Amino acid sequence: MQKDLGGKQDYRFKIANREALIGVALAVFNFLWWFAFAYGLGDESPENYSYVFGLPAWFFYSCVVGFLIMVVLVIVVVKFWFVDVPFDEDGGEKL
Repeated sequence: MQKDLGGKQDYRFKIANREALIGVALAVFNFLWWFAFAYGLGDESPENYSYVFGLPAWFFYSCVVGFLIMVVLVIVVVKFWFVDVPFDEDGGEKL
């Protein structure tokens, strides 16, 4: 952890670390979602594919639905869990 000149830990680093871990968790969730549907539903012969809106079901659920879910999750996370942090030098003091 970074410390300011007074020897106290800067609270902004704790917030940045938490938000970085949330971002990594979202990226891992996105990959797992994509992988599960792409290889779960797409692991058969193309002649046996089912289709949704003219797209193979594995592609629709992994890429289209996965993208929409990620957009909603990112909006929710940013709106409710991320906080504004001042970047100026004296902003390190918690009010």
